[in-house]
Amino acid sequence: MLSSILLQAAETASNIGIGYGLAGLGAGLAAVGAGIGIGRIGGSAMEGIARQPEAVGDIRSNMIVAAALVEGAAFFAMVIGLLVILTK
Repeated sequence: MLSSILLQAAETASNIGIGYGLAGLGAGLAAVGAGIGIGRIGGSAMEGIARQPEAVGDIRSNMIVAAALVEGAAFFAMVIGLLVILTK
């Protein structure tokens, strides 16, 4: 699955120019990485709440802050990748 996606991205890069393909690939990888990171944050928070139900408020607030930081970094990477495409 992943290899077919990478092959399609490489073919697109060769057809429309390497900068466009790599910028799009970078934006996509940023989105995928953020999804994986936020999923791990949520899963770990649920595990922590199951182990210590009395700390649910602290765990939830820390989870939200960490997820916001991951999402912000991914959004920044996607915007930079799309700006590369739009400015060429």
